[in-house]
Amino acid sequence: MNLTNLAQRLTTEMAADPCGDFSPSVYESARLVTVAPALAGHDGRIRFLLDQQSATGDWGGPGGYGLLPTLSATEALLAELARTRAPHVAVAAQRGLRALFAKSGPDKEGALPDTVAVELLVPWLTGEINARLAALETKPLPGLRFWPDGQRLSCPPGCYPDLLAALREAATAGHPLPEKLGHSLEMLGPSARGATFVTPTEFGAGCSPASTAAWFGTHATNGNAHAGMRFLHRLQARHGGPVPVAAPLDVFERAWVLATFTDAGLAVTVPPGVVRGLRAAFTASGVPGGAGLPTDADDTATALHALANLGVPQPLDPLWEYHTGDHFSTYPDERTPSVTTNAHVLQAFAAQPATGPREARTMRELSHWLSARQHDDGSWSDKWHASPYYATVCCFTALTRCPESTAAARKAVRWVLATQRDDGSWGRWQGTVEETAYAVQILLRAGDPAAEEAAARGCAYLLDAGNDVHPPLWHDKDLYTPARIVRAETIAALHLAGTQPRVAALVARSRPTRARRTA
Repeated sequence: MNLTNLAQRLTTEMAADPCGDFSPSVYESARLVTVAPALAGHDGRIRFLLDQQSATGDWGGPGGYGLLPTLSATEALLAELARTRAPHVAVAAQRGLRALFAKSGPDKEGALPDTVAVELLVPWLTGEINARLAALETKPLPGLRFWPDGQRLSCPPGCYPDLLAALREAATAGHPLPEKLGHSLEMLGPSARGATFVTPTEFGAGCSPASTAAWFGTHATNGNAHAGMRFLHRLQARHGGPVPVAAPLDVFERAWVLATFTDAGLAVTVPPGVVRGLRAAFTASGVPGGAGLPTDADDTATALHALANLGVPQPLDPLWEYHTGDHFSTYPDERTPSVTTNAHVLQAFAAQPATGPREARTMRELSHWLSARQHDDGSWSDKWHASPYYATVCCFTALTRCPESTAAARKAVRWVLATQRDDGSWGRWQGTVEETAYAVQILLRAGDPAAEEAAARGCAYLLDAGNDVHPPLWHDKDLYTPARIVRAETIAALHLAGTQPRVAALVARSRPTRARRTA
């Protein structure tokens, strides 16, 4: 396997894609079913929702991760049933309702995950479904019996329905709202239509298909010549109807892939247009992940890191806007700080060819801040990803640049070694290629001979897994997979193994044994 060729092919493919390669979203596709049934791809979105429903009637990830996508999909199927009276839609909607009543409410198991705007989206969709249930009392739908005794859904702890009501009132009155709310514009209901604090561009509104459809409202149709609607039309065609949770995310994808490859020492030729595009995306406040999103410290730091590695360092000035005492916020008025954002800031500082006293002092502060947030078992967790392996590889890699953080790094290695699965993989819920790639990178960067055998077993798992489907683990409104970023992490892990002769020899010896064992 020529890993350099694979990395080059991925880089070239990425350069030609203005959106990024991201998995279809149940939440987002369902919003288009409700809001934009006249948009091309509607039947494909219905098929997608039906295909993605689990045997227990819900959608999405384990535990609390399933609540929001199940609310969104069930509400969309109820809307579709009201339009079409289709029996198969009624069956799926009924199963969705049963799943929701089993999992929602203040006394139900599973706390809300820290996904984007979940505290507002859950009460909004809960209210939408309850309104549809109330309507069944006077206008029953065929195949969907009225829910007994006037039963209604309730919200779990952590929701803010009063804040949602206040935001909707403000939007109705035409008051400006924070820019970041444009990514979840749909929760404003009718007030989202033509909202004055959002301006659709050639990439839609709010870097979100749902926000774009909500802004256009009844004009979200094939015949609308607005450039934002043409973008949405093209976007849904990529997967035959379903749409990703966000688009375009080209800055995010390119910054992460290039930082990963250059850190691993992969010799790829980056098309000049990609470098120019990253540099051009910078404003005084840094870069956003994609058009329609506000600038943030995470994407800014990773883009600075990648550009410095490529030999075209940019001034660090934009990052200081996010400096908050002893750490950096991802964006202004952030509810919960992110360890991975701060790890990426630390890496951005470390990647610069020269830093001054202020940067050196801040790097020490960040290393202490990150170390203080390490869990007792040696791992970290974060708001942007469901897996502790992602948070841990980010923090571990950043802290290896700081000599005073060796104890935290050793503790992380012990946790990784203790959590390897019997088949050589790692994963929060099951062994996955993505999480195994993170764990392998931690072990290979540890410089510990005792970790070499575990790293080799992980590499053998990566090689045998091939093109296995990558379960969604990244946080937005629901979980998603950035496919090229995951592929880049896998290539980087295997490349690092190939640069260490003892590990490479162990991988070569373990694969035939593994093949015989699984035959």
